[in-house]
Amino acid sequence: MSFLRLLARNRLALAGLVVMAAVVVLALITPLLPLADPDVTNTADRFERPFGAAGLLGTDHLGRDLLSRLLHGTRLSLAVGFAAALIAATIGAAIGIVAGYYGGRIDNVIMRGVDMLMAFPYILLALAIVAALGPGLMNALIAVAAVNIPFFARNIRGVTVSIANREFVDAARLSGMGDARIILTEVLPNVIPVIVIAMSTTVGWMILETAGLSFLGLGSQPPQADLGSMLGEARSALISNPHTSIVPGAMILVIVMAINLLGDGVRDALDPRLKSGALSRPMPTTLVRRETPPPAPAADDAVLEIAGLKTEFHVRDRVYRAVGGVDLSLKPGECLGIIGESGSGKSVTALSVMGLVASPPGVITGGRVQFDGQDLIGAPYEVLRRMRGDRVAYIFQDPLSTLHPLYTVGAQLVEAVRAHHPTPRAEARAHAIELLRAVRIPNAESRIDSYPHELSGGMRQRVGIAMALANDPEVIIADEPTTALDVTVQAQILSLLDDLRRERGLAIVFITHDFGVVAQLCDRVAVMYAGRIVEAGPAAAILTAPAHPYTARLMACVPELGGGRRHLAAIPGLPPAVDRLPAGCAFAERCDKAQAACRQGDIPLVAHGPGRSVRCIAPEPAPEPAPDTVTEAAE
Repeated sequence: MSFLRLLARNRLALAGLVVMAAVVVLALITPLLPLADPDVTNTADRFERPFGAAGLLGTDHLGRDLLSRLLHGTRLSLAVGFAAALIAATIGAAIGIVAGYYGGRIDNVIMRGVDMLMAFPYILLALAIVAALGPGLMNALIAVAAVNIPFFARNIRGVTVSIANREFVDAARLSGMGDARIILTEVLPNVIPVIVIAMSTTVGWMILETAGLSFLGLGSQPPQADLGSMLGEARSALISNPHTSIVPGAMILVIVMAINLLGDGVRDALDPRLKSGALSRPMPTTLVRRETPPPAPAADDAVLEIAGLKTEFHVRDRVYRAVGGVDLSLKPGECLGIIGESGSGKSVTALSVMGLVASPPGVITGGRVQFDGQDLIGAPYEVLRRMRGDRVAYIFQDPLSTLHPLYTVGAQLVEAVRAHHPTPRAEARAHAIELLRAVRIPNAESRIDSYPHELSGGMRQRVGIAMALANDPEVIIADEPTTALDVTVQAQILSLLDDLRRERGLAIVFITHDFGVVAQLCDRVAVMYAGRIVEAGPAAAILTAPAHPYTARLMACVPELGGGRRHLAAIPGLPPAVDRLPAGCAFAERCDKAQAACRQGDIPLVAHGPGRSVRCIAPEPAPEPAPDTVTEAAE
């Protein structure tokens, strides 16, 4: 049922399904309909016009009823096309699976034979097969199936190669399973969706190829009718009696168009990468549907202010509230840390700033993002495009997936500069070298011509930082840029970011799940849970005395080196699903201090000491200021 629901979301595919179902049903009930014999001739009634006494669609050059021949011909063409697709898919998939699974010499021998077949134009190869076997519908079916076997073999072989080296296949081998059983139970189930997709997108071509052979007189033989032979017989009367050609031609058009539309929908619905999102290409900016007017800006000295931000994902009939009303502000030269468990909404908040959340399924339903006196939520694409990478830059977690593998890092740095500023290429290259030096990459003059795979993880991350600095932005959003690095390189990257922030006056939003990073780099910190801020304030104050139970439990999960043996705490349970958030505090089910009031009504984010706020009805008491601090304040 989920497959049908996904298919129904693609309206063109749904239209193709309806049309194709109608054609198939009509073909199946053709023998039951009160139709004239499609092969009986009556030359006295030749070339009768449609909607006349001779029949609904008229007659052909021998006086045969066109409606009867059309339905019987459609029935035959569909049967041959689907049979050819099934045969080609079965044999081609078997060849591809064997070649991809065994590899080595077997793979080389099989695939070189497939390459030889693919080197011939498929129509000429089909004509050669029919010429060798002789004209006839069955021989045309064999020819069409044979010329499409290489297509299936090559596609399935590529998928099988990636599956044959996966861990679950290795585990099956270690358990003592034989090759035949592994292919049938482990490989084949993972390949079947690809086979179905390939069939759904090629069966239309097979019907066309069969019709083409019949049109040339090599397929269906008189008096047997299929769509191609009907076209072939009517070509001599194309000008004087066009209805004899239009009728079968229109049916071929309808069938092939419906199959192609349906095939595209089947491909999308079976693709697991698209099941969680929409079946269309994302929009250039995140879709905005504000449910309430945005709040007015509050912080005058902030370079970036986020107020009441709400971002949702609409997937089928579910609404995932990834960000449920976030308030943050960032001053020039300040580093704000956003911390929380995976799935708490940190990255979605950062991507929402510049409208980078994919739509569909992402939708911004409320809030304001104030930058340089302008609300970025709902801003025109051209405005956001000019700001992206220029005034607001991003550093992502995995630089290997961020950097293009086919271009040198220098070419990508030059592109990042010239995309926003018309700079001569030589000048942009010199600037790129200076950027690499600024992020402490040794031998920048030679490294600029290196490809991403030639650099280490730490080097690639430094290149990512250099790209973010390429246009001297005012704000950098770093989305867990040190997670995939070892601790030594992580410390170097953090030190580099801190130095660059102080030298250039950058404002940094640093997303992390590591309190050690927060302590080293951040001036202020905001703790997120289930899409909302649960505690915010100066980093030193929160690390010293966390007020929210969630913050305290997160800090208790961090191991302490040199502190002797101690129990490593863990937070029981799992974060709530954001499509069905509970009433009250979302952390209540996992909190050992939860009360009945915690599960009733909305818990507001309230002030809790100097510069601090917390979303809790019973937070830990705010620490008293030190005596010397009180004296200084009095003075």
